[in-house]
Amino acid sequence: MPQSLSNVLVHLIFSTKDRRPLIRDDVREALHGYIVGILENQESPSLRTNSVEDHMHILFVLSKNLALAKVVQEAKQSSSKWIKEQDDAYRDFAWQNGYAAFSVSESQRDVVSEYISHQREHHAKVSFQDELRKFFEKHGVKYDERYVWD
Repeated sequence: MPQSLSNVLVHLIFSTKDRRPLIRDDVREALHGYIVGILENQESPSLRTNSVEDHMHILFVLSKNLALAKVVQEAKQSSSKWIKEQDDAYRDFAWQNGYAAFSVSESQRDVVSEYISHQREHHAKVSFQDELRKFFEKHGVKYDERYVWD
């Protein structure tokens, strides 16, 4: 094939360090926009980005030219630096060290996008930890509780 083509959809989830409720309403939309821009610059366009106070969900198309870890590192690193510049209240802001990423089939694109859109309602009933455990189970990801919740 003379050119490289792909459509790799990724559902990315990561939290603030120690799941501290630092993503306030006054900065939430701007943070989403900033992360969308970071992903766009990495040829990995966001299809849906949303957050609650302590974590982010992003559905995006992974660039055919970049590794997932590189895209995630840039999104987290750049957005962390940006949010620290927004207000003194964010000077100690940090994302957790790790992340969770799950492949999404094209047939589930709209379902996952809708799920991400309704995070506030979802987390009124389910904790972040329980949500992530369910994702791990559903996707067959083995994990050690001692190293998931930094």
